[in-house]
This record gives sequence, C-alpha cells and structure tokens, in this order.
Amino acid sequence: MKWLIFFLLLWVNNSSFAQKFSFPKLITQGKSVTQLIPKNWKLIDSASGDLNHDHHDDLVLVLEFNNAIDEDRAYGNYEIELITERQKPRMLAVYFKEEKSYRLSVQNNDFVLRSEEGGKMGDPFKSLRIDSNKFTLSFEGGNDWRWKLNYEFAYQQKEWTLVAANNVYYHKDSGEMVDKQYDFVDRTINTVIGSIFNRNILNYQEKDILLFGSRRTLNDFKKPWTWEITKDNYL
Repeated sequence: MKWLIFFLLLWVNNSSFAQKFSFPKLITQGKSVTQLIPKNWKLIDSASGDLNHDHHDDLVLVLEFNNAIDEDRAYGNYEIELITERQKPRMLAVYFKEEKSYRLSVQNNDFVLRSEEGGKMGDPFKSLRIDSNKFTLSFEGGNDWRWKLNYEFAYQQKEWTLVAANNVYYHKDSGEMVDKQYDFVDRTINTVIGSIFNRNILNYQEKDILLFGSRRTLNDFKKPWTWEITKDNYL
C-alpha cells in the first residue's frame, strides 16, 4: 500500500510539473544580450541591424528552453489538428536599440520551429538574418520529399508584418520541384515548376495575383504551415 501511495504521489508531481510550464515574459529593457536571456533558456541564434529606420542596430533573438517538455503544436490548422511532441520550446524576440539599452518590441512563443520538427533532416531552423530593415527566418526539413521555408517580416504601423515568403517543395533524388514566391506588398505569387537540377530558364514560371484578406503579423501567425492562403495551400 505504501508503494502504491508513493507512485501515485510521484505521478501527481510529474503531472503537475508538466502542466505548470509556461513561457516566461521577457524583460522589457536591458543593456546587454546576456541580460535579455531568461533563466533556464539559451541563445541559439541572433542578428543585429536597423529594423525601424532609426540608424541603430536592433536585435532579433532566437531562444531555446534547456529542457524538453510535452508541447502541443499545430500542423495544418490550430483548430482541428494538434500534435503533442516532446521537445524544447523556442521563442523569438525583437528588441529595438535605444540610447543605452534595448527595448522589447515583440515576443513570439510559437513561430520558430522546434528541433524535432524537421524530419530526417534534423533541426529545421537554418538561419536568422537582417537585411534592408527586415528580418528573415529560414527553415528546412523533410525526408525524400523536402521543403524550404523563408519568412520576411517588416515593422509597419507598429506591427511585425509578413511582407514576403518563399516555399520550396522538392524531391531529393528526382529533383522534381515547386517553388512559390509570395510578395504580400505587391500581392503577387510567382510559381516555378520544374527541377532543382535545371537552370532557371528550363523551368516553367507563372506569375499571378495573390488573393488574401489581410497580411499576417507575428501576433496572429502562430506557426509555419498554419496559414491556408488558398484551398489546401499552406504557408
């Protein structure tokens, strides 16, 4: 009986620990990158450059929790398909550089893909960069059929708006490929169909109007693959 009680208490404690996990609220201001990283988290990538046109080098950080937890993640649609995976949560943070410190502009706990979400290719997070007052997140994954995703965000009207994206889907052996390039400013989509082994002139290209209701921001675009732009076409 004592052993039964012990295991029941252990199970309750473990369940309580799993339920208690919550993302920390990042500090709103700090003088160094070290000060911006919360306890039990580590920096896995960063980029610096001017994002709000004030000629100061701002910061974009990708952070990862030190321990793996059971985390519900969406695939296709947050409302109908959630999959629980054991992995380390990640956060994206953007800080504006001011006179003597960095000020938090946005914190996103969902958008950066986790290390277990890339299939056989391993960690799908590939790069973070800042260029022309925008920051870009790049992901890559898959098995025989592979994918590449690039998302470009800009600070517009006090929101981090998705202004461009690129979605490449290809077979590693045959080279069969579909490359979709989205421009959410000009509202166009350029589709390239062909082979990754051919030069661009040998591939078929088609440019069309991109129809969507409104541009997505980091506050409402929860995770890659969850925005159904057109029927069965996810970004």
